[in-house]
Amino acid sequence: MKNKTLVGLVAMIGFAGLLLFNFGSQVGGYMNFEQASESGARAHVVGTWVEDRPTRYDRTENVFTFYMRDESGTVRKVRYKNPKPANFEEAEQVVVEGTAGTQSFEAESILVKCPSKYNEAKGLQQQTADASS
Repeated sequence: MKNKTLVGLVAMIGFAGLLLFNFGSQVGGYMNFEQASESGARAHVVGTWVEDRPTRYDRTENVFTFYMRDESGTVRKVRYKNPKPANFEEAEQVVVEGTAGTQSFEAESILVKCPSKYNEAKGLQQQTADASS
């Protein structure tokens, strides 16, 4: 084998290993708040906004805070260093990605899952089909 080919293969294997190592350390799986606290790693937590608890946006610090109930029923304060996401109040589910702190969950990103207009249209089509049968 030529030296250039060998060096190229070693470089590609090294790059692939580095990529896998970095990717694996940054992406945590879906967990509840308790599991995220125990692991200390970045995690995705799925839950719902607790509407009867206060929400607040602090302009001076650019921090939005709210309370979220995960799928196991645990309620935790969530801090998000950005303004409140659009359609937050209409969300059926909220997915936060970040790390669990001592007092709150520090979200780096928030995904708001709203009811789909397509589901409503599908329901209307189903009602029309049932009525014509």
